[in-house]
Amino acid sequence: MGAREAAVEPGMERAGHGSGQGAAAPDEGPVASHLLPATASVGADQSLSVGGVDLVTLAEEHGTPLFVYDEDHLRSRCAEAKEAFGEGTAYATKAFLCKAMARLAWEEGLWLDVSTAGELHVALSAGVPAGRLVLHGNNKSDAEIERALAAGVGKIVVDSHDELHRLERALGEAGGARHGGRNGGRTARVLVRVTPGVEAHTHEFVRTGQEDSKFGFGLASGEAGRAIERLCRMRGVEVVGVHAHIGSQVFRVESFAEEVEALAGFFSPLGLQELSIGGGLGVAYVGAEHAPSIAEWAMAVRGACRRAGIPEEVQVTAEPGRAIAATAGMTLYTVGTVKELPGIRTYVAVDGGMSDNPRPVLYGSGYEAFLPRCAAAPRPRAVRVVGKHCESGDVVVADARVPLSLEVGDVLATPVTGAYGYSMASNYNKVPRPEVVFVSGSTARVVVRREVEEDMVRLDV
Repeated sequence: MGAREAAVEPGMERAGHGSGQGAAAPDEGPVASHLLPATASVGADQSLSVGGVDLVTLAEEHGTPLFVYDEDHLRSRCAEAKEAFGEGTAYATKAFLCKAMARLAWEEGLWLDVSTAGELHVALSAGVPAGRLVLHGNNKSDAEIERALAAGVGKIVVDSHDELHRLERALGEAGGARHGGRNGGRTARVLVRVTPGVEAHTHEFVRTGQEDSKFGFGLASGEAGRAIERLCRMRGVEVVGVHAHIGSQVFRVESFAEEVEALAGFFSPLGLQELSIGGGLGVAYVGAEHAPSIAEWAMAVRGACRRAGIPEEVQVTAEPGRAIAATAGMTLYTVGTVKELPGIRTYVAVDGGMSDNPRPVLYGSGYEAFLPRCAAAPRPRAVRVVGKHCESGDVVVADARVPLSLEVGDVLATPVTGAYGYSMASNYNKVPRPEVVFVSGSTARVVVRREVEEDMVRLDV
């Protein structure tokens, strides 16, 4: 079995969503280097630093739980995406978004993919030009469409016939934007989201390319073609391309090639300038997993485009999110309880949990754990890392391996939490959301402050 095929196996144990557990025994050696941020380094005392900052010291200064991002890692992944796919490549902000992240992606030459008014507001507040934003969403409201048009959003990905009604209404039924309607003479540049009928090998909750999907216009049903025809008749609309997305946490680059093959016969005759294959490239969450690079992903997509006869002048774009942010970030916790159940298991309870990382609860996703104070130490002790919430299912790492020396008060880290950790965080049990810091050049800067108890009643009336 080749390296690429082998990489698929761990994730298939639980529908391919980065679980890794059950496919192979957890690694009892030091945490695998490919799960750590790019600038991670282990000192002579076995302690781990990222961006030149010691993680235990960082936890002492900023408290826990704490999200730590390697800024250099983020920038290098953005640059890799821009180099691999070219102009128009967009960072999928749902993976992780704050004003600092929005500015960083824009500074590195990427567009930003936003899917709600809230994400749009954050990006604009960060100073990202509206013309570098792509508005997504399967249920855009009138207000969201009108705000996007008024701001001058660069592209809108249309998703349903109801949305076409809303877009037409927003542009003005009598004359539209081209004739000085209420949106100041702007033209809506749109892509049509198509469901290509490709089922990615991933968790069922994050498959989006199959015909039975809440997203997009069906290809096989002819709805995609009817949407294109209608848009071409609408005043104030410029149809610039076709968009598709087959799912998230996809390890097989062949799935993206299948996506291109499914779309080519529909796309090529249209003569449009852009084909977006969406995002969804997987990342390794546990040591046994290995994922393709962004460059390998782009190579597979471009090869499929050539084979399918898609003209070279077509702008082939993508929307990486997890592949940029996930491995750049990790979460630091403090161990509060170590509970031995003889003959059953050992529970290690930390000061966070499902409120800062709901993926294990939602998808059965697997992670690893280690102690930053002795990152190079073996991890022979089997434990279950759990959170502090009033739920038996509040599990952070179901089958973790940690050093024998783990004790109450230790800082414990879970790597690869940079995507869909903070962005999906909640205040369940009224637990404040963690602080977020970027580290680089031996300096840490706070980019999102820690919530405090007063924030738990700030919206109450």
